[in-house]
Amino acid sequence: MAEIRIRNTNERIQNEQQVREFLENQEVLYEHWDPSKLPAHLQEQFILSDEDKAEILKTFDTEIRDLAGRRGYLTWDIIALSEATPNLPELLKKFEQVHTHTEDEVRAITAGRGIFIIKGTDDVGYFDVELGAGDVISVPEHKPHFFTLMDNKQIVAVRLFIETEGWIAHPFADPSFQKA
Repeated sequence: MAEIRIRNTNERIQNEQQVREFLENQEVLYEHWDPSKLPAHLQEQFILSDEDKAEILKTFDTEIRDLAGRRGYLTWDIIALSEATPNLPELLKKFEQVHTHTEDEVRAITAGRGIFIIKGTDDVGYFDVELGAGDVISVPEHKPHFFTLMDNKQIVAVRLFIETEGWIAHPFADPSFQKA
């Protein structure tokens, strides 16, 4: 279940309804899919074959198509990251820069854990959204954010896009942002 940490107060929000309400107030979509639908052999698998990826997409096809229909997403894929991912440190450095997109950035976590750091309203500032299996988040276009992995550095997620070639990150310079 998702958990939020508001950086300027260190307040934590853990209750699903409170998480959903907080994110809604920040214009961020949050949903929760049933992660137990995923076959057991894929629930902790972070190195995936094309067949594994197809099985994940098939397992969550109804949820993906429902979300895509409601939000206008046209294409989707699977991203799997772990210590076995070639050049993972360099890849994470690219991810760990505050940026925006001209479309939503969507992740539906099917295994592992990840974290979005998002710039909220002026009274909130930056906040972290820690995500686990079943958590679905959509950060709206033009909202400054970045996504990275938790300490165990393992995640599998469905990504949904409006543009068939995917989104492009646009750097967002913010002198008030601090990594920790």
